[in-house]
Amino acid sequence: MKVTELVAQFAAPVVEANGCELWDVEYVREGSEYFLRLYLDKEGGVDINDCERISRAIDPILDEKDPIPTSYHFEVCSAGLERTLKRPSDFQRFLGSAITVKLYRPRNGLKEIPCVLEGYEDGRITVTAGKETITFEKSEVALVRLRVEF
Repeated sequence: MKVTELVAQFAAPVVEANGCELWDVEYVREGSEYFLRLYLDKEGGVDINDCERISRAIDPILDEKDPIPTSYHFEVCSAGLERTLKRPSDFQRFLGSAITVKLYRPRNGLKEIPCVLEGYEDGRITVTAGKETITFEKSEVALVRLRVEF
């Protein structure tokens, strides 16, 4: 089992007991250091107090379960307004929302397409960009994230 899946298993109940939802778990290398990050969500938004409370609750569990043998930095943060959509449930939850689709290769000269999420099925994403409906195959898409319009 991957580190992120293992951490999600024991972190989710703690996060939920503290009134939040576990949006994502990320274990990444940045430069020479590793980071384990929990991304949280909740109705009305996540604040610093939520992050601190959950960090303090999960820290001793990480020490006990020791899912990562090397040293790393542990961070708890908000998923943010422009969060990345990864799971099918993320796409279903945000149907009709403004998103940005980042592509591996340009399409019509663009690698980033601001659009509205219209559908998601088997990894294919259907969007409207202006008056055009476009379907992207999973293999074309590098990243999809919510887009905040002011």
